[in-house]
Amino acid sequence: MARCGEMDDDVPLILTWDEANSGLLGEEASERPEENGVGNYNIANNVSVPGPPDSRSQNSLRQSWEMNYQEAAIYLQEGENNDKFYTHPRSPRALSAYLFAHNHLFYLMELLTAALLMLLSLSEAPAVPSLRLDVYVHATLELLALVMVAFELCMKLRWLGFHTFIRHKRTMVKTCVLFIQFIEAIVVLVRQTSHLRVTRALRPIFLVDCRYCGAVRRNLRQIFQSLPPFIDILLLLLFFMVIFAILGFCLFSTNPADHYFNTLENSIVSLFVLLTTANFPDVMMPAYSRNRWSCVFFIVYLSIELYFIMNLLLAVVFDTFNGVEKVKFKSLLLHKRSAIEHAFQLLVSRQRPDGVPLKQFDGLLRFYRPRMSARDRFLTFKALNQSGTTMLSLQDFYKIYEVMGLKWKARRSGEHWFDDLPHTAFLIFKGINLVVKSKAFQYAIYIVVAVNGVWILVETNMLNSDFSWSQQVPWNYIVFLTIYGVEVLLKITGLGPVAYFSSGWNLFDFSVTVFAFLGLIALAFQMEPFYFIVVLRPLQLLRLFKIKQRYRNVLDTMFELFPRMASLGLTLIIFYYSFAIVGMEFFADVIYPNCCNTSTVADAYRQINVTIGNRTVLEEGYYYLNNFNNILSSFVTLFELTVVNNWYITMEGVTSQTTHWSRLYFMTFYIVTMVVMTIIVAFILDAFVFRMNYSRKNREPLDDPEDENGIVFEAEVTRAEALQTLELYKHSLAGTSISSLQEMCVAMERSGHSSLVFLGRRSRTKSDLSMKMYEEEIQEWYEEYSRTNLPQLDSRLHRDLDSPDPLQSIN
Repeated sequence: MARCGEMDDDVPLILTWDEANSGLLGEEASERPEENGVGNYNIANNVSVPGPPDSRSQNSLRQSWEMNYQEAAIYLQEGENNDKFYTHPRSPRALSAYLFAHNHLFYLMELLTAALLMLLSLSEAPAVPSLRLDVYVHATLELLALVMVAFELCMKLRWLGFHTFIRHKRTMVKTCVLFIQFIEAIVVLVRQTSHLRVTRALRPIFLVDCRYCGAVRRNLRQIFQSLPPFIDILLLLLFFMVIFAILGFCLFSTNPADHYFNTLENSIVSLFVLLTTANFPDVMMPAYSRNRWSCVFFIVYLSIELYFIMNLLLAVVFDTFNGVEKVKFKSLLLHKRSAIEHAFQLLVSRQRPDGVPLKQFDGLLRFYRPRMSARDRFLTFKALNQSGTTMLSLQDFYKIYEVMGLKWKARRSGEHWFDDLPHTAFLIFKGINLVVKSKAFQYAIYIVVAVNGVWILVETNMLNSDFSWSQQVPWNYIVFLTIYGVEVLLKITGLGPVAYFSSGWNLFDFSVTVFAFLGLIALAFQMEPFYFIVVLRPLQLLRLFKIKQRYRNVLDTMFELFPRMASLGLTLIIFYYSFAIVGMEFFADVIYPNCCNTSTVADAYRQINVTIGNRTVLEEGYYYLNNFNNILSSFVTLFELTVVNNWYITMEGVTSQTTHWSRLYFMTFYIVTMVVMTIIVAFILDAFVFRMNYSRKNREPLDDPEDENGIVFEAEVTRAEALQTLELYKHSLAGTSISSLQEMCVAMERSGHSSLVFLGRRSRTKSDLSMKMYEEEIQEWYEEYSRTNLPQLDSRLHRDLDSPDPLQSIN
């Protein structure tokens, strides 16, 4: 550990801000105190004038370091969020705007404003009946929300500067949409009535631009990157479709009973629908009834279009997606490395240009991770410091993203939580520990779960429509729940609460058991609203999939995909919203019962009373419910179109009430959803293939399928080191809360141990798996990056060291 006096005299190698001129360094300064606090520096004579250290120079030095800490933290955040460095704040004015725009309250304001704008569609005409608002109310709310968006953009303009602002494409698109929406909202407020507002479909742009929707932006970027090969194959598919449409029109238009091919337009539409198989074999039957050989036409068409080109489309998109994922990982990895190098330059001093001491590292984390305790900041420094010296080298500092997010806990002196208990209690808990870890115990529980599953299946099969939940509680329910409860208690006592609840599988078992217990209470006390909990019992059967490695890979992939699938789901909802707005603007109130009597799908929309004997029965086609009368009905209709089963009935119904051009809306929606769904399928395939390849390449011990260590770092702290660190914080880092460090020292004194070992844990991420999967290629990427970037870094460092004035700019 370096001495406190030496640390206090350290002068930053690079200073970000010029406090005297409130601007970037590099501007002319008349005369300033020398930053090491031992004299004054005269720029005119280029000499140092010895003098006693004064509080002004010390305060100036401290402020300089604080600014460097803050900018280094900003660089690390930009690396973590994949923000481009040209958006980095370059002046005190920009910094204040940047800090204002980069906090969770501002992010939440962005999200709530965007959500309000989108939710207004519930109250705007055509509105959900129960949520309808007067025009002046929803128009005023829209204007207020748009003013908030304008305020957000003004803060961004202040932070980025005009030239950078207009070069930021996403921001300029958002600005243009804001302008259009603002004008339309004023028009609606003045006229007190709504007009055709297709531009409402652009409102999701405000949501996409939110900080919390970064995953959605990445999904959209990948969709656009996958479009070129997708469009190539799509054009091939449409080319064959048109060729077959012409051929079908020539072959089958002479049949008066065949309305599918009576015109070229109907031929194209019929074959487009046939691509989704929604109208097969209906589309074939009129021609097939006249000539059985006509089936060859449809067989060849489906074989080429559906079974070859559509699968080729998926293969091409998957290959493109796989390449995009790898390029994206490489780009983000090198971007993080560049951010780390920028931060490192801001943390080294002129006296020690090769390393970052604890004092500077602590200052960085106070801005980068403000909620981290002093003890955790010190342990993070220890985890990075592989060389055991007093400073972090650049190679050590490169791993800073790996140690962020670690949760530090002192390792117990014994192997188990019960090691310090009396001998009798120790033997009892040791026996329980051995039992719950044994293979026999695990497989016994698996057998119980399997028997329970068979019992539930037989029991459910024997139920009839007259069964009631209020009957007596089944005895088998109590027996199996008792076994599961005993298993949970044994595992908690044998493994310890911390070890038990650190496993995802154990958390799942515990949750299902608790829900089963709540279901038992609901049955016993006849709490009818909670009977649905009983249905969750079969979830216990998922535990059987832990037995086989392949099943574990599938389930692990599924759990890893949940966050990304949520973002993909939100991406799909955004497309739904835009198409729903367009659908409401053009097709609202065009669908109603008995609306399509001139259409070939009239029966699907019919609602008539039919007399059968002495009874009058209402016969309904129900498809009139698939309409665009409000945003909620539109979402349901669009989901049905996504499933594509009988989707042409909705399309033909709307077309019969409007114009033939309406078909373009439905066909475009199908193509767009096909792109998104293909990306989702490609993503799932890529994640599963990646997981399988990772398992083959890195064969880890799989003796215990419930063992989930994640990422673990270890740091050993001696008593002398802890006391020395505490003294450093007291003298050099005044104002920092040191209670956590004091508790660590007290714990060492009470235990009587000369040192303590701390373990830092965090869950394994896709990035961690990728780092190991592409380990060899990563080294090549780093070498390529070093050849192009490190020479510039070295020349800059030498220039800074040779300069007589330490105050340099990092622009």
